[in-house]
Amino acid sequence: MRSEDRSFTTTGGDRSISYRTYFPDAYSEAGTPFPMLLFMHGAGETGADLDLLERATLPRFIKEGLQLPFVTVCPQCVEMWDVRILDPLLDEVVQRFNVDPGRVYVTGSSMGGLGTWMLANVAADRIAAIAPVCPSFTRIDPENFAELPVWVFHGAMDSVVPIEESDRMIWQLRNAGCDVKFTDYPDLDHDVWTPAYHDPELWRWLLSHRKG
Repeated sequence: MRSEDRSFTTTGGDRSISYRTYFPDAYSEAGTPFPMLLFMHGAGETGADLDLLERATLPRFIKEGLQLPFVTVCPQCVEMWDVRILDPLLDEVVQRFNVDPGRVYVTGSSMGGLGTWMLANVAADRIAAIAPVCPSFTRIDPENFAELPVWVFHGAMDSVVPIEESDRMIWQLRNAGCDVKFTDYPDLDHDVWTPAYHDPELWRWLLSHRKG
């Protein structure tokens, strides 16, 4: 998969973010639009050097040869994810690349799993499905997830973000009648992104959902 680096600045010029995009071999600017995956990294890859993204999790797996059927957009935050830049970035990349706006998916690991919850809470109307991986708890409005399929992954032995963080999110959503899948790895610590992102069923599940 080839990659391309870009940056995005909000209309008011008050916020900016850099991102790396990975394209499937068959991707072209013309023809059938591709599904898009927005991936958010964890705390270990924060900074101002996009090469840091490939130290761990999904960008590393792509560099090592993992083939994905998505245009995969990987932004990099300096300190913490902020929906005030993620929300307009989502619109920017959907318009910039040849992607299907009805097949936009979001995932992230650890701090990026938290970012996945945060973005979905304000942009569920433009996302077809999400997959937070070992995320921490955050406040959301369950009504925003009423029509958004969710698949959460967490390790029962997680010593960085306790699994109870995901349990609270899942209970809150299921109690409101939301569609939530949960994979609990009983013997794993924080690194559940390796089995999750190497499981073809995750990518098939995402692609089985379409917005609209």
